[in-house]
Parts: sequence; structure tokens; C-alpha cells
Amino acid sequence: MITVVGRGTGARVPDGVLSGARLVVGGRRHLASATVPEGAEQIVLGPLAPALDTIEAYVEKGEPVVVLASGDPGFFGIVRALAERFGADALDVRPGVSSVATAFARTGLTWDDAVVVSAHGRDLRTAVNACRAHPKVAVLTGPGAGPAELGAALTHRTTGRVLVVASALGSGAERVERVTPAEAAARDWGTAVSVVLCLDESRSLGAARTVAGAAVGPAQWALDEREFEHRDSMITKFEVRALALARIGPRLGELVWDIGSGSGSVAVECARFGAAVIAVEKTRDGVERIRANAEAHGVDVHTVHGAAPTVLSDLDAPDAVFVGGGGRELPAIVTACARRARRTVVVAMAALDRVPAVREALGGAGFAVDGVLLQSSRLAPLPGDVTRLAATNPVFLLWGVRPPASVEGVAQ
Repeated sequence: MITVVGRGTGARVPDGVLSGARLVVGGRRHLASATVPEGAEQIVLGPLAPALDTIEAYVEKGEPVVVLASGDPGFFGIVRALAERFGADALDVRPGVSSVATAFARTGLTWDDAVVVSAHGRDLRTAVNACRAHPKVAVLTGPGAGPAELGAALTHRTTGRVLVVASALGSGAERVERVTPAEAAARDWGTAVSVVLCLDESRSLGAARTVAGAAVGPAQWALDEREFEHRDSMITKFEVRALALARIGPRLGELVWDIGSGSGSVAVECARFGAAVIAVEKTRDGVERIRANAEAHGVDVHTVHGAAPTVLSDLDAPDAVFVGGGGRELPAIVTACARRARRTVVVAMAALDRVPAVREALGGAGFAVDGVLLQSSRLAPLPGDVTRLAATNPVFLLWGVRPPASVEGVAQ
């Protein structure tokens, strides 16, 4: 049996757990604060593979092993690796209080509606995009992915956020500090940071929940045009939006660009699926319209006032892009988007003449290209309580999907 003890936030090892151990594995500070039996081998956790090999040698001899871990070891912790190697039946897990639970407790907030992201040994961009999109996020930090790096990424293209940096939780050196992203970016936080909370305090309280974590997907999508403010029917129609959303695939932890956003209907719907979204619009009244629609639907869409492709070079690289406008500049816009999109680019256009150039731009960037002409007729009333079919304007929808093997070479 391998006993896994979560040290929680300052918790001590339960009496008797260590008494018969022949091998004790843990972080340096956990080993230093534990009463390890005389004669027991100690391993300071660093690279995981050698430690697992040593644990296996003791398990094969039937000798007891104790692993000391931080917080709740079943929550982004070592339990996963141990269970994969030795089986869940071989583990006796004694969880402590996680740093996430403790950090939220220190702020007086519930966390059943929080998104929790680990940036420890992982790409920070997922955590950044979750913080852009959601009002209550906990980020488990790591080397190169701490408060300074998170703050620097959030200083631009994100507003209204406060960071709560929790360090050395449960110890005599505990610190819980509230800072702006810019203040976080300007400091050296050392190695004692346990977790960072990113809060939009205007939205972070939230209603009572039945399902914990990120909100489940929206009950409806491809919303009726009447759900959005728009000018002279200049809005992506819901039939087109439905297929566009399916090809964009907006999801938690990713960034979507909506270029030529207009009313922001696609941007808002992507945000409702949990993605971080940047809407680019060249008209001032369009920018205000996008903001109003985002506020009406309770989502955070960052708007950029400017013309594509000029303004695109200043934006963080997207996972997916929707292009709904562009005129004569459309091929250049699609080319600029395709150079930086990690996963897909979706383009809607009414003009047949622009289809070949867009296909060439997508294919030239290494995408697999496909598309469809969408034509629909909606039910419309006629006098006498009868119904006719009212045709909508046909729209070409093209999309390009980047082969997974080529993602690493995308310009950031």
C-alpha cells in the first residue's frame, strides 16, 4: 500500500502514518517538517519518473511507502501518476485542504462556480484565455507561469480584473495580496506562490450553482437576429452563424478573433461557449454596438477599433478566427489570419468573386479547405392566415483547418 498524504495548508501528517514507512517521498519542505522514521529512505521529489521507479521497487518488496504531497493530491496532484502506474487500489489517499479552497476562503468567496486552471508545467495561454473569459478563475502557478507572467498577459486586452496572489498558505509566512495585473507584472514574487485568483468583481459573486466549475454550454445558440442590436440587418444570419459556430468550435481556454464583427453576434456566441474573444470593428458605432450586445448577454468581449489587417499584428495569436467582413481587403485579411491561427479560420462572404482568392489564401497557409453555399427560406406570414417562404440572401461559408502537426510552426 502506498499512503498519499496531502499536507494541505499547514496540516500536519496524521499520527501513525509515518511510523512503519520504509520509503518517504515528498517535496523538500514537506520532508523537513515531517518526522521520518530512522532508517527509512527519503526521496526529494524532482523529476517524477525516477521517484516512481524507486516506489515500484519498494512496492514489489511489499514494503510500505508514504508520499507527502501539497494540498489535495487528487486535485491536479500526484494521485493521477501513482494510480496510472500502480492502480487506484494500491493507494490510501489522505487529502488535505487544497490551496484553491484556502485562497477562496481567505477572500470570503465561494468557489463552486470558479474555473480552475493549472499552469504548472503547461502553456500559460490556456490560463490567460480562461481569465479573459470568466469572472472567477484560480490559476495554479509554476516556474515561468506565475503572477508576473499572468499579470503581463492580462494587462492588455483585458479590463476590470483584480488578481489575488496567495503565497505560502498555511505557514507563518502566508501572504494574500490584491493587485492589478499591471502591479503583478512589475514584481518578483519568488517561489512561494501557491495560487493566483483572477476576479472580475462586477460579475464574480454569481448565482447558486448545481454543477460546479465552468458553466455548462449555453442552452441555445445561433440566436435569432432579434437577440442583438444591429444596423440595417448587417448581421450574420442565424443559419450561417449555426454552421460557423460548428466550424469555429469555441471552447474554454481558447482565443477567438471575430474580424469585421459588425453587431458582434458571432463574438458574443463564441463567448457564451466559454472562449476568450477579441472583436475587431472599423466603425465607432459598431464597436459600441458590440459592447452593448456583449453586456446584454452577460459575456466579456474585448473590442478593438480599427481596420484589418492593419491592427491584427498587435493581437495575441488566436486559436480560431471568424471573418465576416473585409470587402476588397478580404484576401489580405484572410492571409494575415491564416498565418497566425492555431486551429481554424472560417470566412463568410456574399460575393462569388471573392471565393477563389479566399480558398487560395487558406490553402496557401497550409490549411485543408472546405466550404458550402448556404441558402435558406424562412416561414413568413401572408394575409389570410397563410404562410409563404421568404428567401434569405445566399452566403458562401469557407473554412480552413490546420493539420495538428503544423500547429507548432504557427507565427505567434
